[in-house]
Amino acid sequence: MNIIIVGTQWGDEGKGKIIDILSQKMDYIVRYQGGSNAGHTVVVDAREFIFHLIPSGILHKGKICCIGNGVVVDPASLVKEIETLEASGISIDGRLKVSSLAHLIMPYHKILDQLRETKRAHKIGTTGRGIGPCYADKINRCGIRMIDLLNPVVFREKLKDNLKEKNEIFKKVYRHSGFSFDKIYKEYLNYSRRLSRYICNTHLLLNRAVKEKKDILFEGAQGTFLDIDFGTYPFVTSSSAASGGACIGSGISPIKIDKVIGVAKAYTTRVGEGPFPAEFPPAFNKFIRDKGNEFGATTGRPRRCGWFDSVMVKEAILLNGISELAIMKLDVLDGLQTLKICTAYKYKGKLFRSFPYDLEVLRNGRPLYKEMSGWRQGLKQPRHYQDLPSNAKKYLAQIEDILKVKISIISVGSSREETIFKP
Repeated sequence: MNIIIVGTQWGDEGKGKIIDILSQKMDYIVRYQGGSNAGHTVVVDAREFIFHLIPSGILHKGKICCIGNGVVVDPASLVKEIETLEASGISIDGRLKVSSLAHLIMPYHKILDQLRETKRAHKIGTTGRGIGPCYADKINRCGIRMIDLLNPVVFREKLKDNLKEKNEIFKKVYRHSGFSFDKIYKEYLNYSRRLSRYICNTHLLLNRAVKEKKDILFEGAQGTFLDIDFGTYPFVTSSSAASGGACIGSGISPIKIDKVIGVAKAYTTRVGEGPFPAEFPPAFNKFIRDKGNEFGATTGRPRRCGWFDSVMVKEAILLNGISELAIMKLDVLDGLQTLKICTAYKYKGKLFRSFPYDLEVLRNGRPLYKEMSGWRQGLKQPRHYQDLPSNAKKYLAQIEDILKVKISIISVGSSREETIFKP
């Protein structure tokens, strides 16, 4: 079984936990896009692990974890993750594979990312990790890949060529002093020595696994509405976060995919700038943020919070081919007297039941809600669907009815055990 896990909102849905749980029954886990701007948090025996590049399935013994060709790799971040895992007693030798075709994030990518944001009148809310500039170099055909890191001669020529152009841009456009060839060259050769044993043709490895009927789990970073094509552009990431990106970012044919599982919070969150139709008023926003610990795993930035937006999630189901949903953080809604589900937007007298993409509508449209009664009982204890409060089950049933898709997994806490599999 080859399964794609994809976020249906603006990322931060809780994919890391679902990936961790499903990884137990898989042979390979593959990260297919994004970079170290993403973060998957997994709690095991009260210990918290935060992953930025390495698939969270690495916590399970015997699982092969791949960083696919669609990922942009910050070698410093990857080395740090490896060292953190090793210090925790988790052996990754022979289990971590990094695509030789994945592009490298360079020091100039990070600085350019930050400088561009300062020049913009309308901020995008970038993490400043160099993701966008690295993908831009990939498209501009001047990127440096992991395979280049293994060949000092090729790496030297590519780095020289890049710095010749980029230092001119930094000095003349941004009044930045530019970058030293020798410093970057030496630093990245050290990364080469540290990472070379993990670099391989992951697309060959994965296609061999498909042929051998192995089970593969593909994990995306961010969410559908941060996708470069289908997100709330320009407030998006720089890669294909939707399920289609799994094939491009791993080298596996679309006909080999068996199932796509969508992950959504029981409410909605967003980090950074951009429209958010169902966003809470400030005071309630802070209340849910504190209750749900809604702060970015990578940056620590506070997340904006709002009601469950079925207009968004319905669009995500369509775009990704989702056949079932995991609903996360249902416990955060404990104790609320009234719950709301956004079912449409209204702007200038026009009703939008499908996601409009028009930034003016998304910014100024009025969300229309279906209101439901909440529940007082805490959800930390129930381990079976039938044990959930009646109103919690009604809330989930209403989401299923609106979206016309089955909810198969319900999370009521951060640990593995606080998970309900719905019959």
